[in-house]
Amino acid sequence: MTFTAAIIGRPNVGKSTLYNRLTGKRHALVDDQPGVTRDRRYGQASLGGLEFRVIDTAGLEEAPEGSLQARMTDQTKSAVDEADVTMLVIDGRAGVTPMDKHFAALVRHKKKPAILVINKAEGRKISTAIAESYSLGLGEPVAISAEHGEGLADLYEALAPFGKGECGVWSVECEEEASTLHTPHSALQLAIVGRPNVGKSTLINKILGSERLLTGPEAGITRDAIAVDYLFEGKAFKLIDTAGMRRKANVIAKVEKLAVGETLHAIQFAQVAILVIDATMPLEKQDNSIAAMIEQEGRAIVLAVNKWDSVEDKPNALKDIDERLEMVMPQVKGIPVVPISAATGFNLQKLLKTCLRAHEVWSRQIGTGELNRWLEHAVEKHTPPLVKGRRIKIRYMTQKSARPPTFLLFSNSSDIPDHYLRYLLNSLREAFDLPGTPIRIKIRKNKNPYAEDN
Repeated sequence: MTFTAAIIGRPNVGKSTLYNRLTGKRHALVDDQPGVTRDRRYGQASLGGLEFRVIDTAGLEEAPEGSLQARMTDQTKSAVDEADVTMLVIDGRAGVTPMDKHFAALVRHKKKPAILVINKAEGRKISTAIAESYSLGLGEPVAISAEHGEGLADLYEALAPFGKGECGVWSVECEEEASTLHTPHSALQLAIVGRPNVGKSTLINKILGSERLLTGPEAGITRDAIAVDYLFEGKAFKLIDTAGMRRKANVIAKVEKLAVGETLHAIQFAQVAILVIDATMPLEKQDNSIAAMIEQEGRAIVLAVNKWDSVEDKPNALKDIDERLEMVMPQVKGIPVVPISAATGFNLQKLLKTCLRAHEVWSRQIGTGELNRWLEHAVEKHTPPLVKGRRIKIRYMTQKSARPPTFLLFSNSSDIPDHYLRYLLNSLREAFDLPGTPIRIKIRKNKNPYAEDN
């Protein structure tokens, strides 16, 4: 049996450090600066053989209604409502603060199981914090050091009853939900990337039909790369929201550098990347840089033109985007372009279907016989050039791998000019219907034993 535990508390008490400790991975951004975490992050935790789902949350703060901090607190409250048990974390070095008391009252008001966790309990003064903590009305505290892994046996004892079904909060629905915690290996890893404030989080929320991710007019709200499971037409997706990527020269703050690193990591492990651009200022230099980054990583790419409802001359806008793509990304000819509106939901089903198609193209295998029939025709149509007075002989081609499609080209020379390789690549893309996916052609000088050198 499994359960869900939410980690909450005021900023900078070590919630993300505890989350990383329980999941065994450095998924959540950690920094001395308060308020690094903003969205809810879900992970699969393991503690002494106890398996459960854990939710990392933003630091709880009292804030004016409608402010970014207030919206972050709403995300945390949603996590508490969803969880079977709440772990309220306080800082053992600072002792009990008025803010801790305020949010302990919030937890008590929810009338759901709660565990008081005193983190940073390495120091000698921890006994004072333990004595003070009883005033929060959450029972006996558990003292730990998330950073050093101390006190985890006591935390296990506090959590174990929930894993054994003794807490009385389980239902058939909980069991069904628990069975879906692990995303199937066949799930399509879909990274949503782009510049800040182009609507990436709003897009995911609209797809999910809920305010799962924090959104707002402020640029740079998202910091962690947040993965959310979704099922579309029987196909499992893992939607990965990422931080907006500004020009490298503008990224100065440490937290933003960490967030950009998370985005790069998300691209590396994605299968398809949706590059979201703003229809009111399409394909700026930074969009081109991000697209090039996706291509270099060998990921399938789909261009989502958001805020399409704000565009007046739609035909000309699409034509302009296509022309710019042809100019700045000629190596990935045919990138699918889908106009959308994350605010209204326009074309979102088409966007997901396009991603499925892009993934199919990215995964395609082509038979050796087909390849070489095409190659023979391509070479006859456009004869390879002379290099150093010697005619290049293209002998044979085979597909080495997919994801992205990677081909080995056997020749009597490894010095095939770039312009001729581009010709072969574009001809290959057109002949086998491989639009918008990165293609790799690697040259091998090895002689094909079945070919005559004449």
